Amino acid sequence: MKRALLVTLLVLIGDQVLKFWVKTHFHLGEYVPLFGQGNTNAYLQFVENDGMAFGLRLGGTLGKLLLTVFRIVAVVVIGWILWRVVQRKRDAWLITSLSLIFAGALGNIIDSAFYGLIFDRGTVFDPQAGQAVGYTGLAILSSKGYTSFLHGSVVDMFYFPLWQGRFPDWLPIWGGQPFEFFRPVFNIADASISVGVALMVLIQRKEHTTATSASATPVPSESDTPATVVGTGDH
Repeated sequence: MKRALLVTLLVLIGDQVLKFWVKTHFHLGEYVPLFGQGNTNAYLQFVENDGMAFGLRLGGTLGKLLLTVFRIVAVVVIGWILWRVVQRKRDAWLITSLSLIFAGALGNIIDSAFYGLIFDRGTVFDPQAGQAVGYTGLAILSSKGYTSFLHGSVVDMFYFPLWQGRFPDWLPIWGGQPFEFFRPVFNIADASISVGVALMVLIQRKEHTTATSASATPVPSESDTPATVVGTGDH
């Protein structure tokens, strides 16, 4: 239980502290290089995401509500599974992976459920003008908020455009179109979920390999056991 609590708390605290800092210190859309001005492959950028992890979306207000409700149900189920795994004293890495998934999902639920109630919408940043436009001031704690319960936006900030180019012209559908890897903007909670899922896959593969090896090991039969010859020798 200590491991599960520690992992969950570390992810939640890190995720929420960074989100609060970005939301109160950046204009919406503003970005800065993570590793100095000369670096063009890693940015800290303030993005508000109305959809799922890595910028994926469901349409409309109803889609947003359904997504948040789904997240809550998923967190309850994952929390119950985590509790059962801890009670059964399963493998420590399995507990760690489930804790990462649980904490990441819970971190994004906090945004969706409460950020719309406690923050205003914030100032939009115009990258061409190099300044904020449209609103006055940074996103701040507000008594009115910018939306209702369960309709808030998730704060994302990590942007890693590692490679930019174009698809080959001969490629169907996307031929000649611009391509960027890695385009989605994400947060600590998203990364925690991804690491937890990847770790769980590795654990399952290891267990499957171990089980396969064990089943493939031949079990000695009675015919394979050397017979003991009892002699009647002459005395």
